[in-house]
Amino acid sequence: MWSLLSRLGIRKSGDGEDMAEAERWLVVGLGNPGPKYAGNRHNAGFMVVDALAAEKGERWKVHKAHAEVVETRIEGAPVVLAKPRTFMNVSGGPIAGLAKFYKVPMERIIVVHDEMDIDYGALKLKKGGGSGGHNGLKSTTASLSGPDYLRVRFGVGRPPGRMDPAAYVLRDFSSTEALELDLNVERAADAVRTILKDGLGRAQNIFHTAA
Repeated sequence: MWSLLSRLGIRKSGDGEDMAEAERWLVVGLGNPGPKYAGNRHNAGFMVVDALAAEKGERWKVHKAHAEVVETRIEGAPVVLAKPRTFMNVSGGPIAGLAKFYKVPMERIIVVHDEMDIDYGALKLKKGGGSGGHNGLKSTTASLSGPDYLRVRFGVGRPPGRMDPAAYVLRDFSSTEALELDLNVERAADAVRTILKDGLGRAQNIFHTAA
């Protein structure tokens, strides 16, 4: 039986686990569920994983870990795309549940999220670090018992004047920002693809340029 699987290109890791499962990634977009929030700046992460799923022609399925998921392959790597079905400030629970269910270690978890400390249209990629006041990251770090997952940080810029940052991220992108939103979402999706194919360092070299 194993000789047949081997001829089909399916390998096993040392403990007998299917190698595809051993190399699986978890790519999570952060956001708030429901149509009320769909166009908000805070939902940039959802927009990026939606773009990745659409490119593969996949439909989202409900998972028992309180998330929507797509199981697919991107750049040859087995990937679970995910959107928590909880609100942003408790999104870590579903992420930890998915990581446990799919046996994905922290170094192969990518979280895509909005970032006010980065200008709109710019991206920054990193491993680990603090939350910067982002409640979704706070929850994720607490639930994973550590911060050393990968982040694709989608710049949404700072709120104008004295606007409350919480109100700012819960508003839709402006009409001017919306003109380039699809392009910026696709660029972030490309950053995820590059991490999966070539690693974080290569992706940083490409995407840490002026927007």
